Amino acid sequence: MNEFFEMLAALPWLFVGLSVLLGLLIGSFLNVVIHRVPIMMDNELRAECVVLAAHDAALEGEVVGEVAEPPVYNIVTPRSACPKCQTPITALQNIPIVSWLVLRGQCASCKNPISMRYPLVELATGILSGFVAWRFGFGLAGCAALAFTWFLIALTMIDFDTQYLPDVLTYPLLWLGLLVSLGHPSWDEGAAPVGPRDAIIGAAAGYLILWSVYWLFKLITGKEGMGYGDFKLLGALGAWLGWQMLLPIIVFASGVGAIFGVVVMIRQRRGRDTQIAFGPFLAIAGWIALVAGHDIVNRYLGLFSLRG
Repeated sequence: MNEFFEMLAALPWLFVGLSVLLGLLIGSFLNVVIHRVPIMMDNELRAECVVLAAHDAALEGEVVGEVAEPPVYNIVTPRSACPKCQTPITALQNIPIVSWLVLRGQCASCKNPISMRYPLVELATGILSGFVAWRFGFGLAGCAALAFTWFLIALTMIDFDTQYLPDVLTYPLLWLGLLVSLGHPSWDEGAAPVGPRDAIIGAAAGYLILWSVYWLFKLITGKEGMGYGDFKLLGALGAWLGWQMLLPIIVFASGVGAIFGVVVMIRQRRGRDTQIAFGPFLAIAGWIALVAGHDIVNRYLGLFSLRG
C-alpha cells in the first residue's frame, strides 16, 4: 500500500486519472444522495407528525392503535429503480455516463426518458475531481479538496431543487473542515493554510454573519431572507478556509446571486418576492476560494496598491 501511495505522489497524471474515474463513480452516488436525502427528510418529518398526532390523541383520551412503521428508505435501500415502471436498475445499467449513452437516455424496460442531469452531474464530478487532483496533487490537500468538492456538489443540487441544505451534509462538512485544519494543509495559490484557530473562528464567524443578516432583515421587513442552512454552510466554509476568506465568499456569492435573481425575474416575469436559493452561490464561491481564493485576494489588493 505504501508503494502505491508513493507511486501516486511520484506520478501526478496517475493521481489525476484515478481521481477522474473515482469522481465519475462518486457522481453516480451523488445522484442518489441528491434524489433521496430530501425524500428522507420529508419522510422523517411526516413520521414525527404522525407520532405527535397519536400522542395528542392519547392525551385527549382517544384509543390509539400502534403506529405503523414506514417502509425502509435510505441511501442504499431500496435499490435504484425506474420512477415510472419501478424496474430495478442493474449494475450494467448504472455505469456512469456510459449506461446513459448506451440506453440513449431511456429506461431499458419502459423507455421512459432518463433526465440528462444524471450524466451531467457524473461528468461534472469527474472533471472537477480531476481538476483539484491536478491543482493540489496527492496528499492531504488533494484528498481533502476532493471531499470538499463532492460535498458542495451535493449541497448545490439539493438546494437548487428544494431550497434546503440538509444538516446531514452541512454538519459533516463543518466537522471535516475542523479535522482537516489539524493537518494545516498547504493550498498553494488557493486558500491560505488554515490551522485550528482560524478554522474555529471561521466556523463561528461564518454562522454568525449570516445569522445576524437574517435577523436584521427580518426585523426590518418582517420576512425571512434566507434559511438556517445557509448559516451552517457558510460556517462550514469558514472551518475549511478560515475567517479570512469569508468576506470574498460573501461578496462573490451575493454578486452572482443578485445577477442570477434579476435574470430569473426578467425571464419569468416574477416580482421581488421571488425566492432564490443562496446555497448554490455560497458553494460555488467557496470552491473558487479553495482553488484560487488567496491569489484572487492578493491580485485584488494589488490593484489598490498600484493605484496608490
